[in-house]
Amino acid sequence: VQLQASGGGLVQPGGSLRLSCAASGTIFTINDMGWYRQAPGKQRELVARISSGGRTNYADSVKGRFTISRDNAKNTVYLQMNSLKLEDTAVYSCNTFPPMKINGMAYWGKGTQVTVSS
Repeated sequence: VQLQASGGGLVQPGGSLRLSCAASGTIFTINDMGWYRQAPGKQRELVARISSGGRTNYADSVKGRFTISRDNAKNTVYLQMNSLKLEDTAVYSCNTFPPMKINGMAYWGKGTQVTVSS
């Protein structure tokens, strides 16, 4: 099972980043995929979701600023983040929607840190 997020970094408010997540083909092809984030001291939250057919949903806090997309041929899901705000600072991870479980436990691959700071 592979869920490898990348593309994070340090960016100023108003800036942009594009995150990528490579997923195992077996879990990618048939599942809805989501981008999640967890800020320090807060619970993990779903920020964007895309169905296998390309239908998208967004959290109100990122609507109009973030765009989720997927390349089924590459088993990769992307998150284009524009107009970043301080409150977008978090570790971003991708997963199926709902998140996959292995032996009854939620499985999370490697996330990527996004820090928005002036």
